[in-house]
Amino acid sequence: MSGDDRGTLSPTGWRVPSVLAALGALVGLFIANSLSGLPLIPWSAIPTLLLLAFAESYTAGRTARRIRREPGTEPIAPLSAARLLALAKASALFASIAAGFFAGMALSITERLDLPTHREAFLISLGTALAAGLLLAAALYLEHACRVPDDDGEDDTDDTPRAT
Repeated sequence: MSGDDRGTLSPTGWRVPSVLAALGALVGLFIANSLSGLPLIPWSAIPTLLLLAFAESYTAGRTARRIRREPGTEPIAPLSAARLLALAKASALFASIAAGFFAGMALSITERLDLPTHREAFLISLGTALAAGLLLAAALYLEHACRVPDDDGEDDTDDTPRAT
């Protein structure tokens, strides 16, 4: 680790969520295919994930305005922004795994959609995967909202010595 990288946190890219979603899909396929019957999938996960996605999206909008110090907003404390960033990172990782897992479950059921119970399990698992995808998008939006805008170089009154 070089001296310039200390104390920085890189944004979540597309690779880690993609790999986690693929691994989750493989686990979902494996579990669904190894069970003798139809896997029990709770429908309540869909509204729960949608509610979390809405809450994180709303928080992201407010956080972005507070970080940009728009008129009528109170500046955000650095510790609060760090906590929101940790929430965003954790939510993005969880949502990636959940989206892949439930997509894998849905994929394993596609061959047996002629029965109503299989159709119901397919729709619930597909809905859960989509809700987890929305949570992933909201988490990435919250992570982006926690970024501090770059200084344009104007009003450079910082007297801190810089290494060149």
